[in-house]
Amino acid sequence: MKVLYVNHTAEISGGERSLLSLLETRPSGIEMCLAAPPGRLSQEAAALGIPLAPIPGTAGSLRLHPFHTPRAMLEMASAGRATQRIVRANGTELLHANSIRAGLILGAARTGRPSVVHVRDVLPAGAASAATMRAIAATATVIVANSEYTARSVRQLAPRATVEAVPNPVDLTRWDPARVDRVHARASLREVRPRALLLGVVAQLTPWKGQDTAIEVLHLLRNQGVDAHLLLIGSAKFTAASTRFDNRAYVEQLKSRVSELRLEDRVSWMGEREDVPELISALDVLLLPSREEPFGRVLIEAMAMRVPVIATKVGGPAEIVIDGVGGFLIDPEDLEAWVRAVKHFVDHPELGREMGLAGRYRVERKFSSEQHLAAILDVYEQAFERVAGLGR
Repeated sequence: MKVLYVNHTAEISGGERSLLSLLETRPSGIEMCLAAPPGRLSQEAAALGIPLAPIPGTAGSLRLHPFHTPRAMLEMASAGRATQRIVRANGTELLHANSIRAGLILGAARTGRPSVVHVRDVLPAGAASAATMRAIAATATVIVANSEYTARSVRQLAPRATVEAVPNPVDLTRWDPARVDRVHARASLREVRPRALLLGVVAQLTPWKGQDTAIEVLHLLRNQGVDAHLLLIGSAKFTAASTRFDNRAYVEQLKSRVSELRLEDRVSWMGEREDVPELISALDVLLLPSREEPFGRVLIEAMAMRVPVIATKVGGPAEIVIDGVGGFLIDPEDLEAWVRAVKHFVDHPELGREMGLAGRYRVERKFSSEQHLAAILDVYEQAFERVAGLGR
């Protein structure tokens, strides 16, 4: 089976990490090819031995704008034509779009092949979101959602779509605490006091990920006498004028707030890192304070490293974390509840280890790469069966 994977951007975020994990499995019987704009994603796919086919990219937001929306439509139409040429040249039998925008590119390509569109985001309510999802549903054979939470959103916007929920995977070999010297990883963070409670947020710097919440929680903890330090791991990746949020302005707001609260020596801006498993292993608690989270890939990564988590209760994390077992689920707006949850680890030193073990146990049984691959192959089979059935 020849499968063409399509991604709309060269940047790497959670969705691209999941795609790379799938490409790395290299199942027998499947010839994989990646169509994406030249850049970091293509470079990492090439390192895995995946054939590449360049297409134009788009940074267009799905919100309506008098200038950016028409431009994004033109970009996706151009990418669609390039994808159509690749399909014809390569004899592609099935297409797998890795995002909503990639799904729109497939719609523009009109290849007539079975297609799978991976939806990894929950679109905001509105006419534009409904029109977008209906357009994808009109051409996609099967839509894959990264959580039941995301799947429900898709079904609400496009009731006639065929939707399957398949959770993202974690590579349990790479994310293995036995591979990392936690003491060394912690000692390498020279700006962190040896006995400080080390908290961390691993995410792109953008308002919906809630780094501002983490900073406020740190401030309240410090006021209550807790010796705590916060790592902010990630950068403002999507900074084009057409994107939904002004991420550059958000970063400046975060830095201003850190300065205002006099937390400069308690917040470390780590940027993009290749040693994220090591950094996570050094944490006492991982925080995911997103306003809303379609899935929460970093949760399964931290749990695989036996690091307890505190996550938003809005969205996919409730399908990952059993509240009170591998971590805690908290309302993202309830700062006092976040502080209480963190202090619970301070007051009960053994709790972190217990929750870490429970987290690793859960991801081994629910979020392995092998389980993800099997579920995706089932979706591919379903896509072929649906096309065959419609053709009768």
